[in-house]
Amino acid sequence: MRLGRRSIAALLLVSATGVAAFGWPLLADSASGLAHSQDAPWLFAALLPLLLAVVVAAIADSGLDAKAIAMLGVLAAAGAALRPLGAGTAGIEPMFFLMVLSGRVLGPGFGFVLGAVSMFASALLTGGVGPWMPFQMLSMGWVAMGAGLLPGPDRLRGPREVLMLAGYGAAASLFYGTVMNLQGWPYIGSLATGVSFVPGDPVQENFARFVAYCLATSLGWDVPRAVVTVTATLTLGPTVLKALRRATRRAAFDAPVTFGEPR
Repeated sequence: MRLGRRSIAALLLVSATGVAAFGWPLLADSASGLAHSQDAPWLFAALLPLLLAVVVAAIADSGLDAKAIAMLGVLAAAGAALRPLGAGTAGIEPMFFLMVLSGRVLGPGFGFVLGAVSMFASALLTGGVGPWMPFQMLSMGWVAMGAGLLPGPDRLRGPREVLMLAGYGAAASLFYGTVMNLQGWPYIGSLATGVSFVPGDPVQENFARFVAYCLATSLGWDVPRAVVTVTATLTLGPTVLKALRRATRRAAFDAPVTFGEPR
């Protein structure tokens, strides 16, 4: 399923805003209001309406008909149900492999919407609603969208495709943990540790602290998440890919709706 021009524009806008919202600590000046963590929620609040705008644009502009929306609902519900199974314990998050496989089969536009909606639904299910939720939605949208952008969607099949998706799933799992660290990292500035964000410091110094922060805090979750994603993709991937492709063919998303003569 392809995105139209308005949907692509909305996707680029929300991605650019997300990059700015994630990366502002590295560029904030000590004299700027953005250097204070209490001002950051304003950036968070601006992100959620843009994410919703992508969903609306996709429905209005890209041919997401009733069948596609039903598929979106089913996969989002499955992803939301998978997330609490590990409850984030030691990085055991089985929903990642489903988002990667779904983005691969259904395309980058559908994948982005699915990733964002799945995170929104899982946050409501687990009570994980907070200022971090729009960032989780955006990050998971990027993960699923990236799977849809991988090469050979119409040609590459079999073990090579599964291996490619497993490698991408590992990289995406580490990417997700790293970018989500940017959401919470500025808030530890008041702790004055060696890995704290220091407003106004040179970018390279803050970046070095951020790398140390990731290694010290989240690597123990990110690596197991990658291992779980790779394992699930290698073991369940062929079956799930076949089921998703069969469902997509039977749904015939691109076929026009026609009505026959009454009998």
